[in-house]
Amino acid sequence: MAIALEMHESKNVFGEALIPCSRDPLTGFFRDGCCNTNDQDMGSHTVCVEVTKDFLRFSRERGNDLSTPVEEFGFPGLNPGDRWCLCAARWLEAQQADMAPRVYLQRTHQRALEIVPLALLRQYAVDLN
Repeated sequence: MAIALEMHESKNVFGEALIPCSRDPLTGFFRDGCCNTNDQDMGSHTVCVEVTKDFLRFSRERGNDLSTPVEEFGFPGLNPGDRWCLCAARWLEAQQADMAPRVYLQRTHQRALEIVPLALLRQYAVDLN
């Protein structure tokens, strides 16, 4: 029997409709291409980022290798330039270490703001004019 998991309203940090982060590679806690979340998402995979070589190295050094494919989970491994729904706390950790990747605010779920202030995310925004 499948259990339905209720998602939190899909709004971005501006309270607008959440735009998909990436379908290639397919990202998100639900692997739906969006940084959607619910109470089962303990890591809060809510920040849409553009990964860099430095960030991928940083993440690997912290025990989360995002660049190596894991075929049994359908994970192709990330390359610099890929967009990915990152855990909000990991993004904040990377920011504090001067390794934070750039952020797509329109693709970042509003629940990221429970962990990272909008003013800080704005400093790394790719999609602000």
